[in-house]
Amino acid sequence: MAYGYTNSKGTTYYLHAKGKMFFFAKEVKEGALDAVPAGYNVVEMKTGMPVLKKAESAATTSTSSNTESAGS
Repeated sequence: MAYGYTNSKGTTYYLHAKGKMFFFAKEVKEGALDAVPAGYNVVEMKTGMPVLKKAESAATTSTSSNTESAGS
């Protein structure tokens, strides 16, 4: 079963992959994915089209502030 996202306008889009490229289509086609890939979130554009966006890592932001050496 392909991953579906219904936007604010009521249109359902299905997630697909072609190599390393991800895209949404109104119909299930070859390359449909069952879930959102790890590290990505679905975000809706102003036009209503869903897109994948890399998730911001909380570990990256917290470790960058703790990298100063305490022994200097």
